[in-house]
Amino acid sequence: MSNAVSALNGKTAVGDVTVSDAGLQGMITLRGDLGAKKLRTVCTDLTGVAFCEQGKANTAGDKGLCWMSPDELLVLVPYADVGAAIAQIDKAMKGTHYLAENLSDARALITVSGPYAREVVAKLAPVDLHPATFQPGTFRRTHLGQVAAAFWMEDTDTVQVICFRSVADYAFDLLAESAKAGPVGHL
Repeated sequence: MSNAVSALNGKTAVGDVTVSDAGLQGMITLRGDLGAKKLRTVCTDLTGVAFCEQGKANTAGDKGLCWMSPDELLVLVPYADVGAAIAQIDKAMKGTHYLAENLSDARALITVSGPYAREVVAKLAPVDLHPATFQPGTFRRTHLGQVAAAFWMEDTDTVQVICFRSVADYAFDLLAESAKAGPVGHL
């Protein structure tokens, strides 16, 4: 049996803003009726965070819930716990229409942290990242450069970026170059 490795294998670019591989992260896509009590309960039981509303992410360490669409959540759990988490979802959702799939090895998680992390991402994504609009806990699915990505602000100086594993190097390099260029000063 081989050992799991993250898409970026610990890659880091250090400067005023650090871009780093966040390592292995358990990610489950959960589709269903987001208003259903069963779904909400199993999600909050698994993660220990409040259920997220539209356009939001509620995270605590390597656990959390991210709103993906009107019928889809991204459930974050420790990488080693994904199998047990899906079994718990299956048990809780029995008899209802839902889909729970492990995406952990198909995605990469990149952390952008530092005093102008917001600007690093703003240069690459067609999203209004002004502090009045994009607060910690705000979540967006969009693009970074030419690739699909999603991101949320963990705090005022930290942005978590999710992309497909196949484009992780491109997304990382794009973020690292954006960080090297320095702040724009408009946010």
